[in-house]
Amino acid sequence: MKDIVFDFGGVLVDWNPRYLYRKIFATSEEMEWFLAQVCTGEWNARQDAGRPFAQAVAELQEKYPKYATQIADYYARWDEMLGGEIKGTHAIVDELKARGYKLYGLTNWSAESFPLAQQRYPVLQQMDGIVVSGQEKLIKPDPEIYKRLLERFALRAENCIFTDDNVTNCAAARTLGFDSIAFENAEQLRAQLQQRGVL
Repeated sequence: MKDIVFDFGGVLVDWNPRYLYRKIFATSEEMEWFLAQVCTGEWNARQDAGRPFAQAVAELQEKYPKYATQIADYYARWDEMLGGEIKGTHAIVDELKARGYKLYGLTNWSAESFPLAQQRYPVLQQMDGIVVSGQEKLIKPDPEIYKRLLERFALRAENCIFTDDNVTNCAAARTLGFDSIAFENAEQLRAQLQQRGVL
């Protein structure tokens, strides 16, 4: 029986900093500039890789003092970036569990904020094991974080189906022997799992 490995953000959970910053900035133009130039995806990824929030905020506030408050809000109000669950994927998780599949999480997520998400979303509590990048200080698509998942839970890559909304992460998994699905939406994932005889 296959083991199913899920990415979380963009697959099971809807996370988007715009949910917060639409409340903070008067115009979408300023918000988009701020997210592209100040609190960037690359900056956030370093927290996903293990950098502490306090250090990240302090360094950025020194560089952009005009936006000190808005930078602090990135983590002080982090929970306001969480939307709901991705439509339809919780039902897939429920069906897989009912069929007896083992389910695992491999997520790029800060160690400091992940416990809040895990508490908020019951779907994350259904995993049989989770590897969080911020806890490991490794981040997808580094092959080592995939290997850590395999070693920790005694899995074989060739027996795993991995889904992630990031095609680079999917490609990295594929090079290690995972069967990899680039997630688009729940209907597409369901169809892919049905093709594989899983659902």
